[in-house]
Amino acid sequence: MFNVCYRIVNRQEEAEDVLQEAFVKMFQQIDTYRQESSFGAWFKRIVVNSALNHLKKEKRTAENIENLKNETQEVIFEEEVDSNLPSYSVNQIQDAMELLSEGYRVVFSLYLFEDYSHKEIANELGITESTSKSQLNRAKKKMRELLLNRYSRN
Repeated sequence: MFNVCYRIVNRQEEAEDVLQEAFVKMFQQIDTYRQESSFGAWFKRIVVNSALNHLKKEKRTAENIENLKNETQEVIFEEEVDSNLPSYSVNQIQDAMELLSEGYRVVFSLYLFEDYSHKEIANELGITESTSKSQLNRAKKKMRELLLNRYSRN
C-alpha cells in the first residue's frame, strides 16, 4: 500500500503520511465494509482516495491538469508495442516514473497499476475521459523517452 501512495504523491514522507491517514480512515470506516469485494481491494480504494485527496488539498493535480487542458485539443491515440525496447529493471522504471509530471504520473499509475478505467480516472480527477487518455498516451511516450535516454546501452 505504501507503493500505491508513493506512485501517486511521489514523495516518501508524504506517502508515509497518506498511508497512516488511510489506516486511520480504514479503522474509522470498518463498519462500512460490506464484503462486496475483498478487504484488500476495499482498503486499497481508501489508500488511493487518500492519496488523491492529499494531492487535491495541495492543488498540485489541478494545476497540472489545467496545464494539460491548455495544450492542444487534438490528440491521436495510438497503442503501439515497441519490441525493440530493451527490458528495464523495476528500479529503473520507478526512477523514470518519478520524473514524470504529476498529472502524467497520477493517470499513468491509476491506469496501469491500480487498474482504473479512463472513466474512473476522469471522475476521480474531475477531467474528461479524453484528457485521461491523452495524459496516459503522453506519459507512455515520456516514459519511453526517459528510459531510452537514461538507460540506453550504446
